[in-house]
Amino acid sequence: MAYIKKKNMEILKIKPLSDRVLIEPSPTENMTSSGIIIPDTAKEKPQEGIVVAVGLGKKNEPLTVKIGNKVLYGKYSGTELKFNGKDYLIMRESDIFAII
Repeated sequence: MAYIKKKNMEILKIKPLSDRVLIEPSPTENMTSSGIIIPDTAKEKPQEGIVVAVGLGKKNEPLTVKIGNKVLYGKYSGTELKFNGKDYLIMRESDIFAII
């Protein structure tokens, strides 16, 4: 098993396979710009996050994204998972729309 070291020096013990990437979603907004608190049931799912681990890619198709890239992805893309108390998304690289 490969260990991926994140920016904040925490060691992540997940290694995506093939063309999959592991993303840590950006935190959701708790308050509007005018100061209204948004309840949990009305919060939008984040559509951007930081790539924390990448697979090796497919044969003759290396991955474009790298660890540390900030990316935009579809609202319902990927599979949610919880690891060591943190939320992550694992998805194929093709589900990522852009690198910011």
